[in-house]
Amino acid sequence: MPVADVERKVLEILDKLGIAYGRHEHPPVATVEEAEKYWGSIKGTHCKNLFLRNKRGNRHYLVVAAVDKAVDLKRLNALLGEDRLSFASPERLMRWLGLEPGSVSPFGLINDAAHQVDVICDEALKSSAGLGFHPNVNTATLEIALADFEKFLASRGNTVRWLKL
Repeated sequence: MPVADVERKVLEILDKLGIAYGRHEHPPVATVEEAEKYWGSIKGTHCKNLFLRNKRGNRHYLVVAAVDKAVDLKRLNALLGEDRLSFASPERLMRWLGLEPGSVSPFGLINDAAHQVDVICDEALKSSAGLGFHPNVNTATLEIALADFEKFLASRGNTVRWLKL
């Protein structure tokens, strides 16, 4: 699907949900370090999104935290009662969220019709007025209010847990 169509699908869903957003266009970025150069006008908390799998590969997690938050996978293993979490492959990312590496975002949940991916959000994000995410492409960032992020998550039907990471 062309990049414009991928983003348009996200924007259409946000519009249907009545979610306001600020859109900030920038050159393609694949890492937080690359993206930081273009965040000057974005006021919200910039988020990183980690797509993880358990050892057996039968559970998948999307972990959302502020970019400057260290996520301890061993601690997360214990919090979730998992055996061992690791980063999922690009193939799994495409299969479960319909996303390419570098474009991981909670908005990928629009492609998880079976609600197979569990979402883990850092509790610290609840102190943020706004959050910044890619609209499933790495050439833009959308800024939305925390309440609207929660509204989006509730609309998807996936299991969502807010944990102290």
